Amino acid sequence: MSFNQFITQSRQRVDRALNEHISRFDAHPRLLEAMRYSLFNGGKRVRPVLVYASAEALSEPNSCSDRAAIAVEAMHAYSLIHDDLPAMDDDHLRRGQPTCHIAFDEATAILAGDALQAFAFDLLSETTDITDTGINARIQLEMIHTLSHASGANGMVGGQSIDLAAVDQTLTINQLETMHRLKTGALISASTRLGALSTGIASDSQLQALHQYAGAIGLAFQVQDDILDVTSDTETLGKQQGADAALSKPTYISLLGVDAAKQKAQQLHEQALDVLSGFDYRADNLRHLSAYIINRRS
Repeated sequence: MSFNQFITQSRQRVDRALNEHISRFDAHPRLLEAMRYSLFNGGKRVRPVLVYASAEALSEPNSCSDRAAIAVEAMHAYSLIHDDLPAMDDDHLRRGQPTCHIAFDEATAILAGDALQAFAFDLLSETTDITDTGINARIQLEMIHTLSHASGANGMVGGQSIDLAAVDQTLTINQLETMHRLKTGALISASTRLGALSTGIASDSQLQALHQYAGAIGLAFQVQDDILDVTSDTETLGKQQGADAALSKPTYISLLGVDAAKQKAQQLHEQALDVLSGFDYRADNLRHLSAYIINRRS
């Protein structure tokens, strides 16, 4: 299977699983519509793809991997809904579509985000499918802890808080990296760890290597985001081009310039490949993903 086929298959797989699980909800129709709107609005599914690629690097993805993939995508969707709110970034466009609070209303968007966050943990804490794959309670608890730690004050939300406080401020490159390791990198790191844990056979050394890999590609993802924010256009990006500059947010471009930022992304890609040296061909899709991240155009 080619890498492009793997990407397509992984996206289709997580979309099927998302649709299956969210269809079981007996929620208020407008709330459920807002949740679906935010889950199925054309995302690249990078985090679920990472779950599957990490599982594949050790074994075969299974139904536990599916739950992990859905959980990280639900958590990501929740974070984007709240990021776009008037009190946060006040964005009106996401993936070429009106943001959730524009398509519905602010209160419904907040509730949809809250519900998606709860949905993520509901998926990982259920025993159906998970124990059927041979995953024991200790590993299941570790998966829940992985996502909760990556999503909270010591992870994604902590990074968002730093991001808001950094508007109109001057950050050092180290401070900027700390912010993005939390805001973007924490959930990317959780995705690789969850994929490995879902196989039930991940060793400590493999988990550590995947953690280092995820740290590198998580930063590379943000560097490329910053590059695209100044070199691409609104139609290609699916969101407002130049939004970070308009909000006076510190970026890799404002600190390094475009050329140095591109060099930074390449260095991070090479670092990611180095830490995968102990894995065989089954980790090739992780290697391809690293290249995909720094070469994407949206």
